[in-house]
Amino acid sequence: MRAVRHLMHSKWLLCRSNSPSVNTSVSSHVRLFSTSNRCMTIMPAWVIDKYGGNDALRFTRNASFPIIHYPNEVIVRVFAAALNPIDVGMRGGYGSSTLSMKRDPLNIKQTGSEFPLILGRDVSGVVMERGLDVKYFNEGDEVWAAIPPWKQGSLAEFVVLSANEVSHKPKSLSHTEAAAIPYVATTAWSALVNTGGLTKDNCAKKRILILGGSGGVGTFAIQMLKAWGAHVTVTCSQNAEGFVKRLGADHVVDYTAGPVEQPLSALEKFDLILDNVGGDTELWALGLLKPWSGAKYVTLVTPFLQNTDLLGIADGMLQTAATMATKAFKHLVKGVHYRWGFFAPSGPALDEIREIVDAGQIHAVVEETFSFSQVPQAFEKMEKGHARGKTVIQISKGEEDS
Repeated sequence: MRAVRHLMHSKWLLCRSNSPSVNTSVSSHVRLFSTSNRCMTIMPAWVIDKYGGNDALRFTRNASFPIIHYPNEVIVRVFAAALNPIDVGMRGGYGSSTLSMKRDPLNIKQTGSEFPLILGRDVSGVVMERGLDVKYFNEGDEVWAAIPPWKQGSLAEFVVLSANEVSHKPKSLSHTEAAAIPYVATTAWSALVNTGGLTKDNCAKKRILILGGSGGVGTFAIQMLKAWGAHVTVTCSQNAEGFVKRLGADHVVDYTAGPVEQPLSALEKFDLILDNVGGDTELWALGLLKPWSGAKYVTLVTPFLQNTDLLGIADGMLQTAATMATKAFKHLVKGVHYRWGFFAPSGPALDEIREIVDAGQIHAVVEETFSFSQVPQAFEKMEKGHARGKTVIQISKGEEDS
């Protein structure tokens, strides 16, 4: 068995201790949620009523209870919920134009109809109700998921999700540990598998470069690629070098020692580059790929949401398409493929990731936990980590007492 590798990028967890009593027994006839005498029309949650800073966060006990609208949906009782850098961005309005269009494609609702908005992109918990078409999950099943940013998030007692966004939780992880993984894992999976074309069957002996490898997506990608047999080179700061090597990185380049393109250019060329840094890296990074061999450069730093925020949906999408087409053609004539990677929610991807986790090749390590009442403090911690580009802050609302 391969050596155990640890997902140790900084995580900040939040535990909620005052959970209402919940009956999790399975029943096909009775909707069993809570002993609450309010019939679960409302629930506690952290919301925002406008875009802004940390002062926009508001705790309420009167958030609307999620409802199953489609037969393929499930309601999950949240035991652990993660906070990612995108939540800080969304709190300030980042991506609001595109996300509003996704929530209301026909533009029927009024501006601001997304409020009160619940943040939180990762969840680990228990299925409390399922739609009529859901066969893969039963009430009481322990599950985890990455929640799309256009849906209400997990900083609440319950959340509703499509069943194809949900997966059974790894048996080897607690809910608190499990909530550390889904969003960064599905982002890495989307970039490397859906966009980069890598699989566990074709990854052996491929040379992969991860630019900015000590952040959340990078540290997960290192472990997954090593589990699949790839050779992984990583750029990071000197103080993270030992950390990424423990995760399995074969070669590490310290970007604080000088321009990284020089030591990287002296290495054998790569089959795929995953860029978590963006900016000027595009000016030199594609020259590190093997030309005319199907090699790909996949960047997670794209101007898509920024364009639609600044220019509006129509002009923003037009500008984005023009930028993407220009860059793709420019590099294609040089024999390499230029691609953009995006987060994509996927229960089937989490199914495969669960197998790697339960095999002991990826393990979540929780650094700190916060109570449910300390969500603002957790946001503050996450903002400091986000400014350095090194941490993904996790929030856990606690597991039921055994």
